Amino acid sequence: MKGTMWLENQTFGTDFILLGLFSQSKYSTLFYSLTFIIFIIALIGNATLILLIQSDSHLHTPMYFFISQLSLMDMMYITVTVPKMLLDRVTGIHNISVPSCGTQMFLYVTLVGAEFFLLAAMSYDRYVAICHPLRYPILMNHRVCILLGIVCWFLGSLDGFLITPITMNFPFCKSREIQHFYCEVLALLKLSCSDTSLFETVMYLCCVLMLLIPVIVILNSYSFILLTVFRMNSATGRRKAFLTCSSHITVVILFYGAAIYNYMLPPSYHTAEKDMMVSVFYTILTPLLNPLIYSLRNKDVTAALKKVLWSKLVLVIF
Repeated sequence: MKGTMWLENQTFGTDFILLGLFSQSKYSTLFYSLTFIIFIIALIGNATLILLIQSDSHLHTPMYFFISQLSLMDMMYITVTVPKMLLDRVTGIHNISVPSCGTQMFLYVTLVGAEFFLLAAMSYDRYVAICHPLRYPILMNHRVCILLGIVCWFLGSLDGFLITPITMNFPFCKSREIQHFYCEVLALLKLSCSDTSLFETVMYLCCVLMLLIPVIVILNSYSFILLTVFRMNSATGRRKAFLTCSSHITVVILFYGAAIYNYMLPPSYHTAEKDMMVSVFYTILTPLLNPLIYSLRNKDVTAALKKVLWSKLVLVIF
């Protein structure tokens, strides 16, 4: 009898309901419009950056290879979460099936993990370029860059394959309403009728490890970079080194700061509203800011963009 009641409480096959960002706001139409505009600009910005890097031979360097990978991740990242949210607002249907929820979670977790390690790989690239410039072409050749890129994607997908099946296999017998705008792991665990404390502890340790390893690589890389820069006799060389690294440091602070809040702070610091706002920051705003940071502050990228625009203008005129 108890077994029958347990099965009935699982509500297998029923959809989840994503409450989204706009459900409780008085300015839902304004927020929807802003989100849509940001989504379009982020897609165009990242796609443009990828195309520029692929088309301009001057940008076929390790640094720009990693930047193109970052833009690809950001495009996928914002596409995994935002279109569903925007469509729900238009149709008024907030349901998401269990398989779709699992797929969204897997892609989201994979991309977050991959970006953690990619930012570490980018810091290592800057370390080699500044601290070992003569050996840079050998240490960061095309094969090494491809290998590092594959490792980043693999480690991210490993995180997705570990967390997603366990999360989705918990029994959900409480409300099916997810207090989020996508199938976020912690928001989904709150709906489970079983004890998830052990898994949450393991996931917390996993997230700490996923953050700690890249952070150690980044801190070590920039420690050596700073020592090398301070030893430079040329003020121009120091300024160029700082400019080269400043864009990456900005992106690291934005992305890691939000991730640390979401996955490393104790539960007492969290509310559903705060978690959603922080998720908006690194799910929607970061993919918008990254291409702007790497294009507006980069002379090579702006020069490549001007060259492409000029060539298109000449074709139109003649």
